Amino acid sequence: MFGIVRPCTHRLTEGLRTEWMAHLCGLCLALRADHGQFARIVTNYDGLIVSVLTEAQAGRTPAGRRTAGPCPLRSMRTAPVARGEGARLAAAVSLVLASAKVRDHVADRDGLLARRPVAAAARRVAAGWDKAGARTGAALGFDTSSLVDAVDRQTRIEALAGPGTPLLTVTEPTETATAAAFAHTAVLAGVPRNAAPLAEAGRLFGRLAHLLDAVEDREADAASGAWNPLTATGTPLSEARRLCDDALHGVRLALRDAEFTDSRLAHALLVHELRRSVDRAFGSSSCSHRGAFGPPPGNPYAPTPGGPALPPQPPPEPPRDRRGLITGCLVWAGLACTCQMCCGSFEDPWSRQERDGLCRQADCGDCCEACDCCSSCGDGCCCDCDCGCDC
Repeated sequence: MFGIVRPCTHRLTEGLRTEWMAHLCGLCLALRADHGQFARIVTNYDGLIVSVLTEAQAGRTPAGRRTAGPCPLRSMRTAPVARGEGARLAAAVSLVLASAKVRDHVADRDGLLARRPVAAAARRVAAGWDKAGARTGAALGFDTSSLVDAVDRQTRIEALAGPGTPLLTVTEPTETATAAAFAHTAVLAGVPRNAAPLAEAGRLFGRLAHLLDAVEDREADAASGAWNPLTATGTPLSEARRLCDDALHGVRLALRDAEFTDSRLAHALLVHELRRSVDRAFGSSSCSHRGAFGPPPGNPYAPTPGGPALPPQPPPEPPRDRRGLITGCLVWAGLACTCQMCCGSFEDPWSRQERDGLCRQADCGDCCEACDCCSSCGDGCCCDCDCGCDC
């Protein structure tokens, strides 16, 4: 699972968390339905934003959800998942961009891809994803050739870039590709007047995706000798951060110019969570939410020396049906592979008790509780507030 917008689910309200998972699972199942099981490997956190934007404009309808069967990645539970044109567009975009990522790794001769047989196999897979994405895109009226052209142009730009080359020259192809995808959500939703502001939001989102990837890979690329836009152009981290902050502000303004039926989840992901992604990449914030995998060890109700006795510990929850060894192992593997043990709430693979992911050891900030404009709408940080709150 990859992408720059990776929300810790405890920062979303229960309703928004359910909706986020519905779009994530909808993208995964759309890939399987149109392109087979193997295509599900390209499921990513950023691709689902295309599905979220489509529904935010068109509005949610009963036909936009279906109940999916049990899945190991959901602790063998059924769940409502998104379906329709938004999920299929997200699948097409994910395939094409994943194909580009594979070809980029082949060009950089990363890891096993330095071996010719492996690189040849990877190229065949990438070519298949390009064709599959093009088929689905054509069925939705979206020409994926704009994405492929942008990827090809990226390779040429990187070959010519050097010290002094403007960093935004290097990010332009990614910006163009994401702008096209975001703008087409307005077409699918039947709100063509949103195409321009969403194209701008998509352009800036693409810039952020490219810059944050470069920042996060900077040290690893230097150690391996791989090409990195910051190193190649001689751009300092301070300038990269300035460009990211400008892009964050631009995304927020662009979203205000668009008309939505329900913008709460889109606002949460593209305003609040996107800012956290920038802070995480530059190491300017950390998580300190406590409570991973239940309460801390020891008896929290034990009296402190010299202090008053605290209330007795409440009785434990009645035991739930445990899974068997093999079934529990399969569920554990699914949770681990989808990062739910890191950044999600999940059911213990064997005991079925509710658990919190590891990243909940951090406090992601109390801004929401202090910001009246964000808390007044009843959905935490997910209102369209104008107070400048950056929680």
